Amino acid sequence: MIKSTWAHLGEHIDMTYLTDRYINFFTDYGFKRLFGEEPNKDLLRDFLNELLKEEQGRIVDLTYLKDEQLGSGQLDRKAIFDLYCENERGEKFIVELQKAKQNFFKDRSVYYATFPIQQQARKGKWDFQLNAVYTIGILDFVFDEDKKEPGKYRYDIKLQDIVTNEVFYDKLTFIYLELPKFNKTLDQLENRFEKWLYAIKHLDRLDRVPDALREQVFEKFFAAAEIANFSREEIQRYEDSLKYYRDLKNCLDTAREEGIEEGIIKVARNLLDLLDDDTIAAKTGLRVEVIADLRRES
Repeated sequence: MIKSTWAHLGEHIDMTYLTDRYINFFTDYGFKRLFGEEPNKDLLRDFLNELLKEEQGRIVDLTYLKDEQLGSGQLDRKAIFDLYCENERGEKFIVELQKAKQNFFKDRSVYYATFPIQQQARKGKWDFQLNAVYTIGILDFVFDEDKKEPGKYRYDIKLQDIVTNEVFYDKLTFIYLELPKFNKTLDQLENRFEKWLYAIKHLDRLDRVPDALREQVFEKFFAAAEIANFSREEIQRYEDSLKYYRDLKNCLDTAREEGIEEGIIKVARNLLDLLDDDTIAAKTGLRVEVIADLRRES
């Protein structure tokens, strides 16, 4: 039935993409469509409310801000997709989707968290009373140092005293969600936050809304993600985003399966058509000059 719905969209569509009913959340298009568009703003708000409700209270409204204000450049946007918004109290939220490990990823998170702080100082009278800043990373990988804790998928980081463990400053928060370590089944989900993680992780592998997720917010989430509802232009944009996601994933998987040196060189070659030299160097650890030589040889 799904394929017949697509018949009018034209022969240009790659039929291999039509086997999925819902989009892949970990693509740029999927992330931005479901969490970054005004009509679906309530989805992001509900996710943040479930994520932060124990310490933050309820978010009533969100306003999207231009992510260029974070100072991120084209290199970052190749593999990291981010949203920047604020609530009705002026608290800022940076929501990132990270598909693969990146050199100095934690340094980058701290660096970009400073931009919302600096912006508050530019509004006029500066009295050093800051609104809170939250950085939320939805990660499709596991940090090497976290592999020793296979059952822990959520990490909440604040400034605190290393002896007393008392929080020193509660207005700067980093939360990382390592989704490969979230392995609960539908019948094991205990709350709506866990339902969100399940929906995000398994979205493109489902063919209907699971009974455990039969709530209004998830009904809307799945409806917005259903590919049969897309226009021709939306399908093309998603196809491009999905192809990039699959190419990058295949390259990274190849690096893990092959010998380190040979694998890194092969990955770098495979990325030549996808990324610029600086980004390839950052991802592989090779010098930019080596990447440039590989590009000349190709």
